[in-house]
Amino acid sequence: MLTLCSDLFLTDSFLIKGNVENKYTRLSKLMDEHRKYFLKIRDATLIDLNSCQQIKTPLLHMNVDEVLAAHEFLDEAGDGTRRDLAQKQDLNRVRVFFTGNLNIEIAGEIRSQAYEISDKATRRFFVMRTPKLRGFKDHGDGDLKKLAGLEYLILNKERLSYIYDFN
Repeated sequence: MLTLCSDLFLTDSFLIKGNVENKYTRLSKLMDEHRKYFLKIRDATLIDLNSCQQIKTPLLHMNVDEVLAAHEFLDEAGDGTRRDLAQKQDLNRVRVFFTGNLNIEIAGEIRSQAYEISDKATRRFFVMRTPKLRGFKDHGDGDLKKLAGLEYLILNKERLSYIYDFN
């Protein structure tokens, strides 16, 4: 049986794919505004980043603070949000670093100072366009390889260790 997956999450230990329960807006906005500790994910598959072993469960409660990066495969928010994303914005090139169990670097483009607490547009999560991952081993796994070709990633400000802002 084929299950449609709309959401993707990268943590220190797992790549998690599934469908956020009761999603009412874009994933980036939902995560930024989420007030509970745990996000419910339906039809979840957890892929261990070291062994590539997969765990499938009908419902997963994921601690939002564990998320390093996320991506929404299916746009369920409508054309208005898509229009907002497509607007020409001044973007800065940056490289961000996560340290810990998963030592990765992601280079891409963001709004100026989107990673700062003083950013008025976001609270905890912001969007990076054209991300390029380094320091990440996909071990030949098809699901892990998908991380390399995404148009954007939603990044957790609180999990960033270092930022190199080219501007």
